[in-house]
Amino acid sequence: MRKLFAAFVVAALPVLSWAAGGHGVELDKVEIDLADKAALQDGARTFANYCMGCHSAKFQRYERVASDLGIPEEVMLENLVFTDAKIGDHMTIGMTTEDAKRWFGAAPPDLTLVARVRGNDWLYTYLRTFYDDPARPLGANNVVFPNVGMPNVLVGLQGRQYMGCKQVQVVENGKRQFDPLTGTPLTHEACDQLVIEPNSGTLSEAQFDEKIQNLVTFLAYSANPVKLQSQRIGTYVLLYLAFFFVFAYLLKREYWKDVH
Repeated sequence: MRKLFAAFVVAALPVLSWAAGGHGVELDKVEIDLADKAALQDGARTFANYCMGCHSAKFQRYERVASDLGIPEEVMLENLVFTDAKIGDHMTIGMTTEDAKRWFGAAPPDLTLVARVRGNDWLYTYLRTFYDDPARPLGANNVVFPNVGMPNVLVGLQGRQYMGCKQVQVVENGKRQFDPLTGTPLTHEACDQLVIEPNSGTLSEAQFDEKIQNLVTFLAYSANPVKLQSQRIGTYVLLYLAFFFVFAYLLKREYWKDVH
């Protein structure tokens, strides 16, 4: 039993580290709605324009994505397919593994299942916490994934983000502190905070957060395209079992009524 418990703990360590954010980083929470077609479409557009230069989604097909997201096939081919791929092809990229290893040191991972591996909160926080770091080969680093080997491809939308100083609320023993008389949040200056250079990006902070939320929504859909259908079928199954239980119970009472 002890060996079994130890094996379970070891197996769960990666999951626990991701849930905690990794490297002691508190993850930002994100709410996604897989039924929101507009968000999914915007996320697919962002993925195709900013991610598919290096990352594939090879377990998805353009046709399936277009059908699920309500995108006409001709619109999909014209706006989201930048290779000579056909509508029924998998969402692969033109960059070869050999070229990727030579340019980046390692091939960028496929992102079809990344939301199931990392989690939605991890992705949401990761994509919003790139910052300028001249010491890195590609000029960018990341709070959630230190020394990441990836450039900040979304810098044009978010703007230049760097480590700087700003006022943050005081936290003691995990609780935010407030002035006991006025209720005003107590703050102090911290110089390990992410700061965005004003007017350096095309989107406001709120717009960029929404853009990343939509991208994470698409990645969550990509990792499990049948999730909504599975939930719907599961609901029907539970309703059937509840209905069947009534008749099973009445039948049981009938069989056992003469048993003393």
